[in-house]
Amino acid sequence: MRNVNRVFFCKSLSLVFLVPSFTRPHLRFTYSAAGASLPNRAIHCMATDPPLPQSAASFSSVTGGGNPVSPTPRTNDVAAVPASSAIDFLSLCSRLKTTPRAGWVKRDVQNPESIADHMYRMGLMALISSDIPGVNREKCMKMAIVHDIAEAIVGDITPSCGVSKEEKNRRESEALEHMCKLLGGGERATEVAELWREYEANASPEAKVVKDFDKLEMILQALEYEQDQGKDLEEFFQSTAGKFQTDIGKAWALEIASRRKKQP
Repeated sequence: MRNVNRVFFCKSLSLVFLVPSFTRPHLRFTYSAAGASLPNRAIHCMATDPPLPQSAASFSSVTGGGNPVSPTPRTNDVAAVPASSAIDFLSLCSRLKTTPRAGWVKRDVQNPESIADHMYRMGLMALISSDIPGVNREKCMKMAIVHDIAEAIVGDITPSCGVSKEEKNRRESEALEHMCKLLGGGERATEVAELWREYEANASPEAKVVKDFDKLEMILQALEYEQDQGKDLEEFFQSTAGKFQTDIGKAWALEIASRRKKQP
């Protein structure tokens, strides 16, 4: 089997992410642990390959399309993910710690939070939230730390990037496919993929709660940047106004808005 290299260029910075391909003829993402120490910035895929053939064994079985693939039976779930796969996956995910959130970068915020910072506080939101009938709080915590995981490869694609929702979803789906293959493709990979798909589709009570946490974390961070750096970040509050789906989302958003009104 020959290796083919694909180059992914940063939109505004000079980082180049070189990855050997896996065998399918489309966007190719394979991670080399040797590259984990490279400085990272938001990566924007420059994709020109044709769509994946429908007949190919695809990630659709994990993310919801096609017939589900039963996980390989295991007698010891602790050993389900080989150590080498776990460390490769976690090393790739380190990029979430070093990739700044694009919205803040574009507004010249100093020392902007990373994608991982954002997901971590969302996880805390789920942890401290009150019990809600019909909502699995543990699942919300898991979903919070998974919902932006594909950005380890594609970067933080925001509405101002000029990328359609369909194209954004395609890029992220293929990135997640690679990450789940890297993780070993077993039960844990399936769980990650299902959580991500459920969040993207806003398809469950947990997804609705976590979608609200996503917006809440953003406006809370905006408030903190306004207080600490004297920024006017009204657009972030306007973009979320009237879009909260849950009682907890609405209540916490009102509290944040109230505190914003009181600031000097």
